[in-house]
Amino acid sequence: MKRIELRDLFKNFEAFDGKEITVCGWLRSVRDYKNIAFLTLNDGAFKSVQVVVEQNKIKNYDDIVKQNVGASFEAKGKVIITPNAQQPFEINASEVKVLGTSDPSYPLQKKGHTVEFLRSIPTIRPRGNLFNAVFRIRSVAAFAIHKFFNERNFVYVHTPIITSSDCEGAGEMFQVTTLNMENPPKANGKIDYSQDFFGKKVSLTVSGQLHEETLTHAFGKTYTFGPTFRAENSNTSRHAAEFWMMEPEICFCGLEELMDNEEEMVKYCIKYVMEECKDELEFLNKFVDKDLIKRLENIVNSKFVRLDYTDAIDILKKSGKKFEYKVEWGVDLQSEHERYLTEEVYKKPVFLKNYPKEIKAFYMRQNDDGKTVAAVDMLVPGIGELIGGSQREERLEKLLARIKELGLKEEDYSWYLDTRRYGTNVHSGYGLGFERFVMYLTGISNIRDVELFPRTVGSIFG
Repeated sequence: MKRIELRDLFKNFEAFDGKEITVCGWLRSVRDYKNIAFLTLNDGAFKSVQVVVEQNKIKNYDDIVKQNVGASFEAKGKVIITPNAQQPFEINASEVKVLGTSDPSYPLQKKGHTVEFLRSIPTIRPRGNLFNAVFRIRSVAAFAIHKFFNERNFVYVHTPIITSSDCEGAGEMFQVTTLNMENPPKANGKIDYSQDFFGKKVSLTVSGQLHEETLTHAFGKTYTFGPTFRAENSNTSRHAAEFWMMEPEICFCGLEELMDNEEEMVKYCIKYVMEECKDELEFLNKFVDKDLIKRLENIVNSKFVRLDYTDAIDILKKSGKKFEYKVEWGVDLQSEHERYLTEEVYKKPVFLKNYPKEIKAFYMRQNDDGKTVAAVDMLVPGIGELIGGSQREERLEKLLARIKELGLKEEDYSWYLDTRRYGTNVHSGYGLGFERFVMYLTGISNIRDVELFPRTVGSIFG
């Protein structure tokens, strides 16, 4: 079976005018007028094709028209250009085969299902237009990220998923063990992890950064892109227990150069998605978020603001706006504060930099004022924080002092500190929560709708 994929056919259908081709797909709809029927088939492309089936030409006509939505077909026929019709072309069938029948219980028989209902059928929901668009954009965005860093000589790193490090205390962690937890071995009244598989307590990673930095100091520029896990008991629209993080690390790079890379990367990926997923974005702009394309274009065409945390606090305090969370120097800004800055003050993305050291991780470079660190968050209209990063503390003595100050154990980070013992240098990095980026690209407001099988508090499917 040599078939033409619909995505390729729609790109260049004029070249197939009058030619006989074979297409395959799943039935979206069938209209039977007794002597002629119209099948709408979709093979995973965003657009579907209409296949015209004439009773006097197709022997198995009766079998074809009784098929339920969701059945799969192979159709051979001639491409007919239809400039005056809603669709630009159709296929006049000479042969149609039913490849797989569909049970009448197929859940996507009609339009207008709620996203809540569709979440209950994750195995089927990608076949509808909404999730077809979302997961196509997710795929294209992931490729764009790889393309961007590959073109700039970054090395792609696969960091461990199982780790004994909590990477800054970035979140609650899922424990990994082979011990019998109904009757675990104990020593001095505590679980004896020396008898566990790794001989110590280990968990699923919350970030690949610390492990990645060791390879960055061999190649100069690296990025990791893979699954991460956090066990917070948070049942919000922005939290999932399993999600993907993209984390670049760059040697010989300060905070200003890091922001340059972040801005360039985000604009590159958005532009790539806008070029490759025009139909999907137009659909989402029409049915999900009517400002989606305008907002994406604004990001691509804007010069991002670079704002000091202290100045941001002054702006928020003088705004006269009543916030749910009080604004004081030293607090970690909430989404309402971030969105006020990006949507009402500047109306474009903002880099917020130089945060108080008490609210940031141990590895972030301490500024000369003794109060702040060279941390930076990228804030965007409509969502708030999209990326978090920093210049890393390259001075061994400062890093050791900070580890001690926070009550961390130096021996737990001895392997990480080697990067500061042997050829230390100014270096920086950031993390992009990929699902949050996909939410921004699609206008989707719930993280459960940009993951195929979302893992959330009290809920797991498959």
